Amino acid sequence: MHHDSENRQGNETLRPVCSRREALHFGGAAIAAAWMGGGRAHAGDSVEGRVMTVTGPVAPGELGITLPHEHVLVDFIGADRVSRDRYDPDEVMRVVEPQLRRLREAGAKTLAECTPAYLGRDPQLLAGFARATGMHLLTNTGYYAAAGGKYVPAHAHGESADQLAERWLDEWREGIEGTDVRPGFIKIGVDAGPLTEVGRKLVQAAARTHRQSGLTIAAHTGDGAAALEELTILAEEGVSPSAWIWVHAQIEQNLELHVQAAGRGAWVEFDGVSPESIERHVALVTNMKRQGLLERLLISHDAGWYAVGEPRGGSFRPYDTLFTQFLPALRAAGLGDDDVHRLTVAAPAEALAIRVRRS
Repeated sequence: MHHDSENRQGNETLRPVCSRREALHFGGAAIAAAWMGGGRAHAGDSVEGRVMTVTGPVAPGELGITLPHEHVLVDFIGADRVSRDRYDPDEVMRVVEPQLRRLREAGAKTLAECTPAYLGRDPQLLAGFARATGMHLLTNTGYYAAAGGKYVPAHAHGESADQLAERWLDEWREGIEGTDVRPGFIKIGVDAGPLTEVGRKLVQAAARTHRQSGLTIAAHTGDGAAALEELTILAEEGVSPSAWIWVHAQIEQNLELHVQAAGRGAWVEFDGVSPESIERHVALVTNMKRQGLLERLLISHDAGWYAVGEPRGGSFRPYDTLFTQFLPALRAAGLGDDDVHRLTVAAPAEALAIRVRRS
């Protein structure tokens, strides 16, 4: 979501988001056993190498065509005022479900919902969409310090990186906000470099959360200078660049920085695909192919979303430009079937698989 924004948190108690049958189907033995025993699901060896969706872990090979950076709902009101009372989930369902079904019919099977806490994250809503549409949906843990810190909760300024990491790990181990939904990745956001104090702390907290969970770090990043600073922090924390996604990398005009980050093993994400950006994104992707770095690329729209506070959620940007315009344009530029499969299936599955990646 490049409006320099992302998510919100509610305080109400939420009911469990999947049935016993769904737990058995989606969650694997450990998740199902925890549910049937009346306990909460915990992270463990059973999810190593799998991908955590809002309905439980799945094998990476089950993801199919995956959009690694999209949004269902966003509330830009600010961390101090965000609340689930600000929208009607039934209306959100009426607006968004047809868009997800349209995406499913286009051929996609998985969507990573990148709205963070305090910007509109709603795990129960996402679980409902997953059940209604048959899509694999992922949500996240982490905080968003871009946009000048408007979406950072007050406690994040005073707490240490270790304290923040423990909050995020609690969501990983116990579920998000009283639900059985667990995050599938870590989402943080920082402005252009140099990083602010809180931005640097979020990167450290994300690294420490990764080391304990194996969750990949997706970092909204304002420019290449910030990206390189993040990679330096990850190295200091003993985390491999391959655990980190440079979100919104298309913003950086110096293409050499894309090459540098990908060459070190990071994931470079060109996620602003839209009808207006096809030519630019084709140039970005073909440049990385010429450099032999296509395997480190992720592509997505950063589209959607139901905008809380606007009538019927405002103007929803659909998730299907990849299929209707971008992939045909890439093929016309010389990419073959193997390249397209790598970008849309293999790379996101590898990037989102749960495993600790140490430097």
